[in-house]
Amino acid sequence: FFFPLFGNSHTRVAYESMADEDENPYAGYLVGIVVSCEPVPNKDSLFQLKVDVGGAEELQIVTNAVNANAGKRVVVATVGSKVRLDGGEMDVKKATVGGVPSEGMLCDPPMLGWVGGGAGNAALVPDTCAVGSAPPLKRPRMDGGGQEEPKDAGPEKPMQMMFEKKLTKEEKKALREAKKAAKA
Repeated sequence: FFFPLFGNSHTRVAYESMADEDENPYAGYLVGIVVSCEPVPNKDSLFQLKVDVGGAEELQIVTNAVNANAGKRVVVATVGSKVRLDGGEMDVKKATVGGVPSEGMLCDPPMLGWVGGGAGNAALVPDTCAVGSAPPLKRPRMDGGGQEEPKDAGPEKPMQMMFEKKLTKEEKKALREAKKAAKA
């Protein structure tokens, strides 16, 4: 039984060409947080994860994603959901991968149709995505851009103009001296 751990570059095309636009391409996909990550014994590139997706119990998922570390938020295709791979569609089922039971599948960015992010790496989402929620339709910014202001942003600095006047040597010297005086 072939159980792919991730999609590939052809997956994005499959999502872009879905016939029914009202159909949710992420049905059964949830944001989860990796609770633990352990290597699968005798398997060099497989990891056994415990992932909280907001259900009563954590899911055990086997993956080859090296960026799926404890504390990271990931996108999980749960058992019963469908994933598109190589232009086809596959049902996600419970399976044994590397001798370990797996109850779902981590998605990579191309599998979700996101631009950016590498195939084979888990699709990561920021802490602003709630555990158990549907993943965003587009790849989110991990720096929180477009979100609320960081708590420790510090004093607001004036924005520099793009085509600002160049300072003369005398003005630069005066600016340096003013900064030294402000520090003292």
